[in-house]
Amino acid sequence: MASFGLLSLLVWLPILGGIVVLAVGSGAGGESRRWDRWIALTVAVAVFLLSIPLYTGFDTTTWSMQFVERMPWIPSFSIEYYLGVDGFSMPLIILTTVLTPLVMIAGWDVIKARPAQYFAAFLILEGLMVGVFAALDALLFYVFWEAMLIPMFIIIGVWGGERRVYATIKFFLYTFLGSVFMLVALIYLYLQSASYSILDFHQLPLSHPEQIAIFIAFFLAFAVKVPMWPVHTWLPDAHVEAPTGGSVILAAVLLKMGGYGFLRFSLPIAPDASGSLAAVVIALSLVAVVYIGFVALVQEDMKKLIAYSSIAHMGFVTLGFFLAWSIQAGTGNLPGIAMGITGGMVQMISHGFVSGALFLCVGVLYDRLHSRRISDYGGVVNTMPVFAAFMVLFAMANAGLPGTSGFVGEFLVILASFQANIWYAVLAATTLVVGAAYTLWLVKRVVFGPVGNDRVAGMSDLNSREFLVLAIAAAGVLLIGVWPAPLVEVMTATVDHFVQHITTSKL
Repeated sequence: MASFGLLSLLVWLPILGGIVVLAVGSGAGGESRRWDRWIALTVAVAVFLLSIPLYTGFDTTTWSMQFVERMPWIPSFSIEYYLGVDGFSMPLIILTTVLTPLVMIAGWDVIKARPAQYFAAFLILEGLMVGVFAALDALLFYVFWEAMLIPMFIIIGVWGGERRVYATIKFFLYTFLGSVFMLVALIYLYLQSASYSILDFHQLPLSHPEQIAIFIAFFLAFAVKVPMWPVHTWLPDAHVEAPTGGSVILAAVLLKMGGYGFLRFSLPIAPDASGSLAAVVIALSLVAVVYIGFVALVQEDMKKLIAYSSIAHMGFVTLGFFLAWSIQAGTGNLPGIAMGITGGMVQMISHGFVSGALFLCVGVLYDRLHSRRISDYGGVVNTMPVFAAFMVLFAMANAGLPGTSGFVGEFLVILASFQANIWYAVLAATTLVVGAAYTLWLVKRVVFGPVGNDRVAGMSDLNSREFLVLAIAAAGVLLIGVWPAPLVEVMTATVDHFVQHITTSKL
């Protein structure tokens, strides 16, 4: 009873808080504009504090859903308000609640136009993102999945750069069109099971042609969100035009929903089809890891470089998830399969902190110089030594330096790749070289060397607000890198059950 309603609170408190911020911010006075910031930050911090019991009260010995809430919603169609978390969804919810207050602090003095709407959009987006990770009813999941496009559409479209309308429409169309196929698959699964429960979908004895069709429908939705090559082209535009906070949440949380969708829908509902098409997904993942890394190497815009880097790193996630069938065909090594799944999950959490922190660093520079071009900087360490230390740390994590979170997930996936096919491992490991190349190239040109120009010479170091945000992100990167056990342990029982499920044929 103590845990009843906790997930609902995490979903609806930020949404209601966003509505309150809109109401308070509707006044024209300066005081109202200050109150909207404080109310938004208070709600975001409260949501984070309320999410802590998800971790402290989580039972790591069971794979069953926890903190479950279930009640009828539309009984005539067996649609329920059904929430719960396991070892896959709980860490992603915590990631969401940690980063949202950081985004608000980062935009505290930066957002001048319509601040109430800006902060309210992030609160509403937070509630909808938590809803995606917590929903166990397929239609409820779909409602949250589609609804979160609205606040992100507004964030990019209102507070974005010069080409924000183009980037916003492209982002919306790519994501929405992919999701239409997912809706068709969900309706078909409902007709087969007379239920919208995702856990009921996992038990359906579907034929191989049915599984193939359902897998493709889900793949079109989740591959766009990850995003996988070649449906990745919306991401660099969205990142470049989005405000700093939008880029942080887009990279750190929204991309993870694609990976989460594979774990919650594609693999457990259509395991045999996943096995049949695993080689295709692995090939696309390796293209993202290798080719997109070289694309990142030639970028002149810092945001675009980090955006392409995100695509390459998310390739590790899908590679880890789909190695299962190659390992099983070769050795039947279930621990190896679990290693790949765990590595993909750790990579998602790590990438959330690392990519989010890098975009925050770009935001700090942009606030001072109003430029994202690498060539406009140089020698930043001479005028901003504290900032330079943070940026180098996050850059090293992005390159997979041992001791940082970026190393842990990539190491586990590469180790699992060796058990599947040595060439998978060789190609995957090239990201450690290419990733180091484009990351160090960025750091060399922006941070080190002589002061690039008079504008850089006049830049001031981090203020207390910026220091707080980057310090919290740095703590997450180092904690996961040095001590990943608390994160891995909450996933273990869920991963073990998941591996048993997907490696048992339904045919």
